Amino acid sequence: MYTVVGCGECHALWVVADRPETTQCPRCRTRHRFGSLKAFAEADTSEEAARVRSAMLAERAAEGEFVDPESVDTDAVGMGDEEFLAASGLDPDAVAEAGDRAAHGGAGGGRTRSRKDVVLDALEDLEEPTADAVVSYATDAGVPESYVRRALDRLRRAGEVTERDGVYRQL
Repeated sequence: MYTVVGCGECHALWVVADRPETTQCPRCRTRHRFGSLKAFAEADTSEEAARVRSAMLAERAAEGEFVDPESVDTDAVGMGDEEFLAASGLDPDAVAEAGDRAAHGGAGGGRTRSRKDVVLDALEDLEEPTADAVVSYATDAGVPESYVRRALDRLRRAGEVTERDGVYRQL
């Protein structure tokens, strides 16, 4: 059993399950004995009690007629994404293209991988990943040469890569 009750201090309404000895107002945090609270309605399910509470709040706010949330067609409410973007001054097609670039790591969409990831990708993708080849690969992806050389040294010292005869390999 669910009961819609109200706070005598701040006039908040809330739903209480079963019949607890005490309950606390969610708004002002005042603790009340359940038996001394005014029970506005009782319902068998929490959803039904929530609808009753919503109707009471709507009536209290004088916002007009209460609409049952289950009867609302959510597809017909509000505006679509493209309409929202256009109203915000954004080009919906440009936003969609930027989203595709970000999702698929396309060029021109800004850096989608970390600098370290680019260096590690170079070690994986190149047949002979020498320092110069890794630098060339990474600088083409927008990573500064000074970072690439420091990263290779750090990766080698950390034991993540090995270097033999000028060729780097991931471990």
